[in-house]
Amino acid sequence: QVQLVESGGGLVQPGGSLRLSCAASARTSSNYAMGWFRQAPGKQREFLAAIRWRGAVTYYTDSVKGRFTVSGDIAKTTVNLEMNNLKPEDTAVYYCAASTLRFNVDYSRDGVYNYWGQGTQVTVSS
Repeated sequence: QVQLVESGGGLVQPGGSLRLSCAASARTSSNYAMGWFRQAPGKQREFLAAIRWRGAVTYYTDSVKGRFTVSGDIAKTTVNLEMNNLKPEDTAVYYCAASTLRFNVDYSRDGVYNYWGQGTQVTVSS
């Protein structure tokens, strides 16, 4: 069982930046991708970004392209989300997730992720 722990959330002013990190409790060779999602009050969970370890391929939803950057270490135990030019509508609980699925996988779908962190709150407000 892999546990994921997010960190780095907090309160930031509009236009500011935050860096979220997610650490896995154990390295597993079956961890093929990790992703970031968020959920605002009253809204559905939303895909933000993901990284597939093989080939270091990254995926983003349109609303965060150019503002958010996903990265991770080669040991596949940590994934980061660098967030710039934050807006009030970015306020949400942010979750990281890990997927053990390898072939023909749409990593923007939350159903392909086997493990989830507990979430970290990001609040963008002046």
